[in-house]
Amino acid sequence: MSALMQKFGDARAGLARNTLSSIVVFLVALPLCMGIAIASGVPPVAGLITGVIGGVIVGLFSGSPLLVSGPAAGLAVLVFDLVRDHGLIALGPVIVLAGVIQWIAGRARLGVWFRSVSPGVVSGMLAGIGILIVGSQLHVMFDAAPLPNGLQNFAAAPGRVWNAISNGDGMTAGALGLATIAIMLAWEKLRPAKLRLLPGALLAVVAVTLTAQLAALPVARIDLPADLLASIRPITGDAFKLLLDPALLIAAGAFAFIASAETLLSAAAVDRLHDGARTHYDKELSAQGIGNVLCGVFGGLPMTGVIVRSAANVQAGATSRLSTILHGSWMLLFVLALPWLLRMTPIAGLAGILVYTGVKMINPAQLREFADYGRGAVLVFVATAGVIVATDLLTGVLAGMALSLLRLSLRAAMLHVNLKQHDEQHNHWTLRLVGSATFLSVPRIAKALDSVPEGATLTLDAERLRYIDHACLVLLRDWQRTAPATNRELIADDSLLDARAESGGRRAMVQALS
Repeated sequence: MSALMQKFGDARAGLARNTLSSIVVFLVALPLCMGIAIASGVPPVAGLITGVIGGVIVGLFSGSPLLVSGPAAGLAVLVFDLVRDHGLIALGPVIVLAGVIQWIAGRARLGVWFRSVSPGVVSGMLAGIGILIVGSQLHVMFDAAPLPNGLQNFAAAPGRVWNAISNGDGMTAGALGLATIAIMLAWEKLRPAKLRLLPGALLAVVAVTLTAQLAALPVARIDLPADLLASIRPITGDAFKLLLDPALLIAAGAFAFIASAETLLSAAAVDRLHDGARTHYDKELSAQGIGNVLCGVFGGLPMTGVIVRSAANVQAGATSRLSTILHGSWMLLFVLALPWLLRMTPIAGLAGILVYTGVKMINPAQLREFADYGRGAVLVFVATAGVIVATDLLTGVLAGMALSLLRLSLRAAMLHVNLKQHDEQHNHWTLRLVGSATFLSVPRIAKALDSVPEGATLTLDAERLRYIDHACLVLLRDWQRTAPATNRELIADDSLLDARAESGGRRAMVQALS
């Protein structure tokens, strides 16, 4: 009986903790869902739809119980470009196809492979997206429309600020946006320990909304339909004909890849924050696929697992998926019961939140961390972010991955060449090769061979040679053949005959040089 009472008490305590944490996550997620929708160039209701589906549906099937899913700033740039180039009608089919790809990948147990992306590429991608968000939302913060690409947004930003100062064009909205950022910065530094779970974004939005309402400020506000349920228009079968456009197929693949990588990396990060159940990556990937299919069908934004809301979930004491499910439920109830309250929110305030979020995503301190792994890791990070800002998200990610593979190839093909004389009296020399001898190593090996003086006997030490390709093998064979003309000799080290050697290239060298 006592054991039963203990179990009942634990269940009540768990319910209380998960309910509290769900309210915290709801308060964090609500302004972000609307702000990310605005940054994506779509109506705010699209972000709210994704927030509800991410909480209730994905939370139910998730392979990572404490991971919170919803619209992510990481995909805002991609969505903005898609809507700008193909219209809002193309967004639903693309998200549905991306969700199908994710679901198939999860069922095929490919979840772990999405985690194999270089950290430099992922961090560079997030930094590049952060830069683009800052550039675009600086304009929105002054009640102006962002320009088509990142470079144009940054080039026009000084003029936008000057117009606000000199002509008063958007000055009121800009002041609200700056106030939002100031409140979030101050709250992060000065918040009392007892109020540590109160999100600064919510506090800032409430403050600027009250200011705008009480002072009747002439600024743009959130535009929500009177009947939110009636505004949800599921996509029709005709919309899927748009997927015959190769550009939209590529966009769906990009959505699926980037959303999956961000989700699974976030899940791994969340696992490090708690001691509970670990993530089942394939199950999580399938759940994300289900969620994105529903988001596409009902007019939402693409979703990912998001680290900020997930970290708030863990820090607030969540112990199970109930917290995630409840946070989506609170969002649905709030949107249905109090839409008029959301319509009071100044768009500049949400833009201020996104500028703050974008700066956080850039996180220049990461450069010091990557520097610990060499200049190559820093180059991958900087190149990925730079190409994203200069071109587009997909090109930047592909460039970062290509650079990572090139760096890996160069490191795998690294060869240490050491030529030294070990018997001066008899003119004996040793050429030691350590690593992998590929065609890239031919000039260095040739230079070492050319340094061997006439009349010398050269011993080849390849005990630590992992691999040798045809180009290097031909070089050594030719040198061995021509060496007697200058009274030189090449002797293959006996260790090459070791039966443990696994490289076919090494066995070929033994046969050729013995």
